[in-house]
Amino acid sequence: MLKEMFKKTKYITLSEHHLQEKETHNKKEDSVDKEPYVPDGLWIKCKKCNATVYREDVQKNNQVCNLCDYHFSIDAYTRINMVTDEGTFEEWDKTLSTKNVLDFPKYEDKIMKLEKTTGLKEAVVTGVGKINGNKTVIAVMDSRFMMGSMGSVVGEKITKAIEKATKMKLPIIIFTASGGARMQEGILSLMQMAKTSAALSKHSEAGLLYISFLTNPTTGGVTASFAMLGDIILAESGALIGFAGPRVIEQTIGQKLPEGFQRAEFLLEHGFVDKIVSRDRLKDTLGQILLMHKEASVC
Repeated sequence: MLKEMFKKTKYITLSEHHLQEKETHNKKEDSVDKEPYVPDGLWIKCKKCNATVYREDVQKNNQVCNLCDYHFSIDAYTRINMVTDEGTFEEWDKTLSTKNVLDFPKYEDKIMKLEKTTGLKEAVVTGVGKINGNKTVIAVMDSRFMMGSMGSVVGEKITKAIEKATKMKLPIIIFTASGGARMQEGILSLMQMAKTSAALSKHSEAGLLYISFLTNPTTGGVTASFAMLGDIILAESGALIGFAGPRVIEQTIGQKLPEGFQRAEFLLEHGFVDKIVSRDRLKDTLGQILLMHKEASVC
């Protein structure tokens, strides 16, 4: 009995080579079980060609798809940095914010949420800056804020920018990106159409230049007012430009619309747009127009 208690345990000695093989095998099993890690936001899907493209490549190409030239939406400050000379832009009326005058349900909550997510107080950024050394007033709409819809504050900021341009005897460039009038503000929103148009009329009477640059989308009350009043109307490739949407028109008239209807290229072909300008040529094109207008004014 005592002999059995002190009996040696049988075991197998593994060499160092066998231990390494076992460790490698375990690591392989672990790697099979775990999915490869891909950081969020590394890839982006193009809405036009449906290709999955590398986000960094798109960013390097001014937010334009390398495969099909689709122009992704960009925010107001990115647009401003793209066209103005570094350090020259001075923003106006940054603190103007919207009030729920008509007590529209949950309107304040939506505004507060958008202020946090976008860092904006409203759907337009206005100010003055230089483009290739040419001083100009600039207004840039931002579709991230309630689809760039025009309410009382958007109308007020654009009107004030136009009036300052008139007083300072400067040209103005407005980049449009809007779903139209803001339904939460009712008649107050619709009034901005006449308000902005009247200010542009005085700017025009003073012999000053207004360049309208249409981006995707430019629709509704914005199209029916200041967007189409430019002395020179430029557009971004593929931009949707119109009053009512194409589906609404098709349902109303009961007919199929022509291919590309309401796109920038269609409007250029039919004389509603003067030129389609790519983002890589945008700053130089605007700079040349401003310079020519300045020289003509001197003469």
